[in-house]
Amino acid sequence: MSRKLSRRDLARLAGAGSLAALSGGAGIFRNRRGIVGLARLETGSTGVISPREANRAMRSALRAATGASAKTTGLERLFSPSDVVGIKVNCLAGPRLSPRIELVRALAQAIHDAGVPASRIIVFERSTRELRRAGYPVDHPGGPFRIIGIDNDYLPDIAVSGSIGSLYARLVAETCTALISFGVVKDHDLAGVSAGLKNWFGVIHNPNKYHDHHCNPYVADVVNHPYIRTKLRLTVLDGVTAQYDGGPAWRPGAGWPLARVVASLDPVAIDAWAWKVIDAERVHRGLPTLETAKRPPAFIATAARYGLGEGDPAKVREVFS
Repeated sequence: MSRKLSRRDLARLAGAGSLAALSGGAGIFRNRRGIVGLARLETGSTGVISPREANRAMRSALRAATGASAKTTGLERLFSPSDVVGIKVNCLAGPRLSPRIELVRALAQAIHDAGVPASRIIVFERSTRELRRAGYPVDHPGGPFRIIGIDNDYLPDIAVSGSIGSLYARLVAETCTALISFGVVKDHDLAGVSAGLKNWFGVIHNPNKYHDHHCNPYVADVVNHPYIRTKLRLTVLDGVTAQYDGGPAWRPGAGWPLARVVASLDPVAIDAWAWKVIDAERVHRGLPTLETAKRPPAFIATAARYGLGEGDPAKVREVFS
């Protein structure tokens, strides 16, 4: 399902997709601001997700997010056949709290069905080690998409965005013409929430420097750089199991079965939704809200101020499919 892409491979893909980067895609969905699409996902008694159920739930969430009809997912309006689509997964927490490979496959298949060749769909994470630890088959070539780790392949020059100065991954900056964040719904001990936006800390070389002040404004600054802002088309969250405390690592006893696949064209609204859901579960279990616990996800309001999306949880609208 994967092979290591060489520098030449990345350059070739980047050249082939350069025209697609100019056209964008998400602009035609401006009327979806603040909308978060949700679909219920059923797992078996062992927690295994069947391919059929993964595909059904993923396509339902995508339709709800894009407003597409029952016969399509709307992705054909987000991506073109000349795009190189990068799906950034968040595998920091290991196999218990990473995007499930069944759902990643379902998303990749939906993108392929929308007209993007399989060779132009790349699933990636900060390192090959994290992918392997989460159960991603990085050592097996072939299949509907490629799986690779960034593995310290960064541009040589510092890019500045607001308060951050970082080396961005070459894959994101030069190769991919369209980006998707595929995160999870979880608490973060410093940022408050780790869902779609903070996932992009995994494409810079020095995220360790940007955790003060609840990671604010740093999370928003990373995403606001044109390398991401101009290419980010979609955010998807694996909400099968969510975590209300003790993140970003997996904490036994702090997870609960949310049983949802979540998608949005608004990268800020989906984080605001995750904040609301986590707070509700914390209150249900007798814990203080994230703000009362003195770790509010303030970067969400900053991202909204940058014009990246809707940051007020009260204005986020859930659409079920």
